[in-house]
Amino acid sequence: MKNLRNYAFSGLAILSLLFTSCNKEEDIKVDQELLAANAQIDFGNELDFNAGVDVANENSSYSSRNNSTFESLSPTCATVTVDNNTPGVFPKVFTVDFGTGCLHNGILRSGIITVTFSNYFIEYGSTMTITRSNNYYVNGRKLEGTIVYENITTNTSIPKWNRTVTNGKLTTLTGAIYTFFGTRTVQQTEGVGTLTLGDNTYEVLSGNHTVTKPSGNTLTVTVVQTLIKKYSCNYISQGQLNLQGSFLDGILDYGDNTCDNQATYTHSDGTVYNINL
Repeated sequence: MKNLRNYAFSGLAILSLLFTSCNKEEDIKVDQELLAANAQIDFGNELDFNAGVDVANENSSYSSRNNSTFESLSPTCATVTVDNNTPGVFPKVFTVDFGTGCLHNGILRSGIITVTFSNYFIEYGSTMTITRSNNYYVNGRKLEGTIVYENITTNTSIPKWNRTVTNGKLTTLTGAIYTFFGTRTVQQTEGVGTLTLGDNTYEVLSGNHTVTKPSGNTLTVTVVQTLIKKYSCNYISQGQLNLQGSFLDGILDYGDNTCDNQATYTHSDGTVYNINL
């Protein structure tokens, strides 16, 4: 979950959710539209987290240590500018401009996000605020809203943040508008002491999200087993989410920590659906 160049999820792949019942004798209706929208929203949120961390690492805003050996990992088609170049002086507001179309690793982005740091990202009490402009698109889907990461670290070897998403909005390819909001707690468990970006592992410990369809039907997503996201893998490789919504009442399981694009949704009656992320 580290950088723009090797983004952790495959944007095109995760949006093509394919559901196949493992029990062919039962036809359980599941709300695939809400599931797909939720996948797109999570994908966008994680993508923008990567953008923020990349900006921090490449512009001496991650920590006060000398990071001159960090590689530049942002795609060349994105332009990054900052309002304040003075080292150690905050706040800093970075503008990441993807122009009219920035294609990298199968992910097409356009428009602008801003990333504001109140202090070094790794410092207790600091915040990283990601704001999407009104022309920001990921794979043709418009994303809006604000994401704030507040550093709540108590053990410096395990950085931890509270993430709050507000005023979230997803406009799909068909023009349907989904709104979303929620909080999650995230910590970094590997790669903390290194200057490389590829060895990081993040864990989503807890949290709830709410996604609302244009019809008003909602999906509530709750972390019930810690989600594992390795930077070196394109997918969440372990953990479970509880899904409650229109025609949804079950568990989304990402597997046994194997890096693959497979997950399963188990409905409350025991029917299992295989999901290709």
